[in-house]
Amino acid sequence: MLIRRKEAKDYGTKRLVEGAITPGETCLIIEDVVTSGSSVLETAEVLRREGLRVTDAIVLVDREQGGREKLAAAGIRLHSIYTLTQILEMLQRQGKVDTEMVEDVRRFIAENQVTAPIPTACTALSYSARAALPVTHPMAKRLLLLMEKKRSNLCVSADVTDAAELLRLAAELGPSICLLKTHVDILEDFTSDVSSQLRALALQHDFLIFEDRKFADIGNTVKHQYQGGIFRISSWADVVNVHAVPGPGVVRGLQEVGEPLGRGCLVIAEMSSKGSLATGPYTKAAVQLAEDHPSFVFGFIAGGKVSEQPQFLHLTPGVQMQPGGDSLGQQYQTPHDVIINKGSDIIIVGRGILSSSRRHEAADMYRRAGWEAYVARIGGKE
Repeated sequence: MLIRRKEAKDYGTKRLVEGAITPGETCLIIEDVVTSGSSVLETAEVLRREGLRVTDAIVLVDREQGGREKLAAAGIRLHSIYTLTQILEMLQRQGKVDTEMVEDVRRFIAENQVTAPIPTACTALSYSARAALPVTHPMAKRLLLLMEKKRSNLCVSADVTDAAELLRLAAELGPSICLLKTHVDILEDFTSDVSSQLRALALQHDFLIFEDRKFADIGNTVKHQYQGGIFRISSWADVVNVHAVPGPGVVRGLQEVGEPLGRGCLVIAEMSSKGSLATGPYTKAAVQLAEDHPSFVFGFIAGGKVSEQPQFLHLTPGVQMQPGGDSLGQQYQTPHDVIINKGSDIIIVGRGILSSSRRHEAADMYRRAGWEAYVARIGGKE
């Protein structure tokens, strides 16, 4: 059993949903009364962001004012113990209300239908439409148009320790991906030649490089980590990311280096590991950090959509074809759940591809799954 809070508290677990959550499972919503269906829709959105499937809701009383139809349009079947009409009929049979009262209530119901449409979220816009928005960051625009061109919203997480293996992955999977995510600090044999070859492969196969450095220090320190050291990340990575913990200084430090080079940054708003503290107020602060720095930050690493502003992109890690987890707390979601139910834009896949004996075929399978989910989300319009 799960309990959904109206808002995350600043103490305790700081979560909107309390209880044992297993991504991929189906959750039944139980409410007391439904009028417009808005409260059920809000709960469904929160549950879907946690990786749960929501298809049905049970209520004690359906007031018959349009809620059932509104929920059906959102893919949720409503099951009511009673409708308001049924309650009136029972009361009339027991002599508790007269015919005139019954007719008055029926007339009121008929004349007060809640027909407000379900709000159209930014997720209903195509990638190219979002790229055309005047407020969209140049890096986001570049990535969105590349995704449309390649029909791919797949980012491969190349978590390997051998430089030659990294380059092989880039060469083999490059045609299927929009982004290659690297962890350059786990390479045991990194040289500047590796980054040069990686850039050449990115140009050849038309993908961007995302160095998953997760900067999390004061501005002056991250500035040197970004442009200097043995990795010189700013010279070859199109995209980097930051934790929000240090505050705005971490973004400003990176921005001083990256913005003149045409680079972009993602803020880590949520993480895919079990027990992550990046929830509730922290996530809100991360979103605010991004919105305060639109000339350098163009999106988020998150479990789903955390901002309604369509110029921001959402990238979700921990994607596999089957939901579940591993022994170290990683939690997996499917491409369908991530793109359709949780409103993300790009799926990040690691072991689902790297562990396959046929990596190229596996990458193309994930590319197709992610793209088909995107097409379904925008109503089948490409």
